[in-house]
Amino acid sequence: MTQEKWGQLRNKLLKAVGKNNYTTWIEPLEFQELQDGVAVFSVPTNFMGNYVSQNFADLILYEMNTAGESVQRLAFRVAANSPVRPSNELVSAPAVAQAAPQSQSLSQQAEASGDALESLQAAPLDARFTFDSFVVGKPNELAHAAARRVAEGGPVTFNPLVLYGGVGLGKTHLMHAIAWELKTKRPELNVLYLSAEQFMYRFVRALRERRMMDFKHLFRSVDVLMVDDVQFIAGKDSTQEEFFHTFNALVDQNKQIIISADRAPGEIKDLEDRVKSRLQCGLVVDLHPTDYELRLGILQNKVQQYSNTYPDLTIADGVLEFLAHRISTNVRVLEGALTRLFAFASLVGREIDMELTQDCLADVLRASERKITVEEIQRKVSDYYNIRLSDIIGPKRLRSYARPRQVAMYLCKQLTSRSLPEIGRRFGGRDHTTVMHGVKRIEELKTTDGQIAEDVEMLRRALEA
Repeated sequence: MTQEKWGQLRNKLLKAVGKNNYTTWIEPLEFQELQDGVAVFSVPTNFMGNYVSQNFADLILYEMNTAGESVQRLAFRVAANSPVRPSNELVSAPAVAQAAPQSQSLSQQAEASGDALESLQAAPLDARFTFDSFVVGKPNELAHAAARRVAEGGPVTFNPLVLYGGVGLGKTHLMHAIAWELKTKRPELNVLYLSAEQFMYRFVRALRERRMMDFKHLFRSVDVLMVDDVQFIAGKDSTQEEFFHTFNALVDQNKQIIISADRAPGEIKDLEDRVKSRLQCGLVVDLHPTDYELRLGILQNKVQQYSNTYPDLTIADGVLEFLAHRISTNVRVLEGALTRLFAFASLVGREIDMELTQDCLADVLRASERKITVEEIQRKVSDYYNIRLSDIIGPKRLRSYARPRQVAMYLCKQLTSRSLPEIGRRFGGRDHTTVMHGVKRIEELKTTDGQIAEDVEMLRRALEA
């Protein structure tokens, strides 16, 4: 078979396996000779020969025989110019599993991989992200408890642990906290934390430099593998393939895997089904959007931290509560707003009061303006309590109408930027004092009446969804 004919066959293989697989596995193959029914190819590494034999040998054989060549099997030889010590032995398709690794190259790989592993362990961890600085509330208590359990470093009880949720809800914080805790309590463990983008970058680099065995040794010799933002490998076929095999190898060795994502594994578009299935076989925990109490707790915790940096600054009553109400979607934005407030107040030498807060954070408050309307809240509450919208707005004072009306007023105060007089006008022209009384009453009942507290929380989540 000529090189020209092999080039024509490669075009057919491109259409059959897709661009990603072709670029990664077929394009590096160099046809050497066809003798006695054996087609010999030069490959960069033994690993690549093994992989092609396992996954593409039947297809290549079929295309060759369809093109008129008489080929019974394929064989692969490591190229002489490869950075791996060349092998004079052929790795053939039927005997791939028995192909022996080269002792010299493995020792070199172990040393190189160890250096790479050490650099990855130290770089990404943020000293601020520990369990001590993580504020626990109802929306994140399960995720926190699961992270704590994994951080003990004992026998693996659920594998993998998958933490998912929107931006700024604490996924990365918990990942770093686990890594710090393991580093302190179980220093003998090999803990590797990196983002999915770093995983992909190292995989591509290993392919380009023909060091796939280094890559495999690095990622399969760890005790705990932590991959942040796994949704970034979606749609990247070759990276997903390697991630899947790495995942299986570590699970088979009973090594702990911890993953974070911005949504549930089953909802990540372009993530292969087998990867989704693997991620869903452990404990999948949702970090819910923060509630008002949790946001207020986070702000109070940050104020305590800032008291050392800004000992002379004071913060007026109501400011933290205002921020916790108004900036509700992203904890990072919330913490950044407080940082800006303290820095600004220290520069101008003023107390952090409502006037300074609204002036300093005007852009943040505009961007965080809730899009939920009073009318939407009224409709949602009337549907929830199975009463007519006209009864929510109307003058009837029956308890079956009055309590849902107060709940609706409370939610309007919490979830919109409308003033009390504006809310009152939307509820049949009621006075702002009536709205104030309704809001206060629900705040009291939330602490004493479990049903009211549950109703308010369910409605809030439905409205913010």
